[in-house]
Amino acid sequence: MKKLSIVVHTSLQQELADCLRSLKLDSFVFSHIEEHSSQLKQDVFLSARDKVVGYVPKVRVDVLLEDVRAKNLLDELRGSNISFAGKGIYWISEVDESGEL
Repeated sequence: MKKLSIVVHTSLQQELADCLRSLKLDSFVFSHIEEHSSQLKQDVFLSARDKVVGYVPKVRVDVLLEDVRAKNLLDELRGSNISFAGKGIYWISEVDESGEL
């Protein structure tokens, strides 16, 4: 089993959620996070608000998937109408165990 984690600017949250729902995923989880970096001033994708407050509001979505589905999902997202344009990063992690408490 794999965990796909994607981090994008909050402006893409609704669009990403709609896309993931359309891909018939069982479930996914969004977490609100902040990016703090000394490189923020040079980022052309940032709004004036982001530059003034000194951090970028982002969301992280985590999805548990079978191994092959994780890579296929990335291809489907790349082929979607979402304009990530350098606004997102992702990683895939191995999940040793999952379950309910």
